Amino acid sequence: MFFCFPCRTDDALVKNISIHEQYARQQLSLSRVKLCSARCPVKLSIVVPVYNEEKTIKSILALVEESLEQLTSISSYELILIDDCSTDNSKKILEEIVQQKESYTLLSQRVNAGKGAAIRAGIAQTTGDIVLIQDADLEYDPKDYEILVRPLAEGKADVVYGSRFKGEVTRVLYFWHFMGNQFLTFLSNMFTNLNLTDMETCYKAFRGDIIRNMILTSNRFGIEPEMTAKISKIKELRIYEVPISYFGRTYAEGKKINWKDGCSAIWAIVKFNVLTGYSESFREGFTPFD
Repeated sequence: MFFCFPCRTDDALVKNISIHEQYARQQLSLSRVKLCSARCPVKLSIVVPVYNEEKTIKSILALVEESLEQLTSISSYELILIDDCSTDNSKKILEEIVQQKESYTLLSQRVNAGKGAAIRAGIAQTTGDIVLIQDADLEYDPKDYEILVRPLAEGKADVVYGSRFKGEVTRVLYFWHFMGNQFLTFLSNMFTNLNLTDMETCYKAFRGDIIRNMILTSNRFGIEPEMTAKISKIKELRIYEVPISYFGRTYAEGKKINWKDGCSAIWAIVKFNVLTGYSESFREGFTPFD
């Protein structure tokens, strides 16, 4: 196909940018108007993986509801809850809640496959323009939804990460966990050429079409570096990072991640950045900027 353009003598031509490149950039800019207007209806999908969180699940869902009531940048929402074969009363509590909530969907894993597997199952069921991941504990505050979702809803971003290290309120806990997070983020940034401050954060929000077309394979906490590596393969993506609050918990309070997950994350960073190409990262035929 050929396109005709009027002759131009502007700076773009002086810089040897071809007319076809200019046209492609214009089309790319126009394609990003999917979520650009706050007046357009925007649906938010929240994916909540759950494993043995009977003590916190009611509280976190109440906070989610409270936050959603005040969220002005979206018009509708859905919650996809995934019980990862809990051994406590989490599933029973979820079943009772879902019966009363039309916008809630409950998925039940047959075996305990891990957080990554639960997230993958949840993402596959989403229908929203924006997809956000929420842990089932009380470490992350849903009050931060507004700052996470708004850049996407206004068409200014394609992916938004919430950084625990930029927020105003953060619980002081384990030094070596902090150093581990810093190291993993640094290593990830080296491979992705991004300048994130918190790659391992739970709070990640994506344009729905991007995350649903991403081929995810991690079953445990390797899902975080996998997602990060794969969004970095689309160079035109607008990735933002915003400050969030963080109320970390101790192991006595139910924290599950350990040093073995840190070692697995290192392998995931190498695997998904070096050994995984674009064709293995996104579904065939997916074009993020139609």
